[in-house]
Amino acid sequence: LTAAGGIALQILVKAGIRVAAHILEIDGVQDAAFTTSDSSREGLAALQAEVDTLSDGRDFPVIDTAQGEIMKERILAAKANLDSVGGICECAITGLPVGAGSPLFDGLESQLAHALFGIPATKGLEFGAGFAAARLKGSENNDPYVMRDGRVATVTNHAGGILGGLSTGAPLRFSLAFKPISSIPREQDSVDLVSGEAAKLAVRGRHDVCAAVRAVPIIEAVSALVILDALLQDDLIEVDYGRA
Repeated sequence: LTAAGGIALQILVKAGIRVAAHILEIDGVQDAAFTTSDSSREGLAALQAEVDTLSDGRDFPVIDTAQGEIMKERILAAKANLDSVGGICECAITGLPVGAGSPLFDGLESQLAHALFGIPATKGLEFGAGFAAARLKGSENNDPYVMRDGRVATVTNHAGGILGGLSTGAPLRFSLAFKPISSIPREQDSVDLVSGEAAKLAVRGRHDVCAAVRAVPIIEAVSALVILDALLQDDLIEVDYGRA
């Protein structure tokens, strides 16, 4: 996935489309979220700065490095306690043209969800405001339209860059939740399938303590593949395969 996704990422960058992900939360410790709900010129500039920050070669993909250090401590504490922790990753895609995707089953959300849930340990996905939108009125969740720099734009981006299965031109934003790894050294209750009696299970060997850390580049790769495929299907991108 990461090899194929790396090629797709390079093709998208040449078309002015950036895909960036980071760890949003681990064990209750939160990183700064992407600035994707402010579609003003200042808001888009802030988002671009955040994306650029994540591209500076840091080995732990967070925007706020101080929060990242606390996350590392929580991961090591869970490891010392023979346990694991879950996490949430956030992804933003900028530079998308309007109209990528399709209604219903071939919608951009549907295509991304299908692929993203193929990443092991994934348990939840939300686009834009996500579950928080269920607590809002329609008048609060709708994104008002205005004219900005000679084109139609939204004031907010609760929709996360997708409406009716189609890209709106606003930054596409989603969050992906990962369960705590189930293979842990701590002794757990189980059943002996031979005897049918209660037994204790302790998994030995090397296992990740938190899937969210390794998931970041995989999320970027999977997202790039889905986005490139959708753009090619709708003839919204031209690819020179001899140079790609």
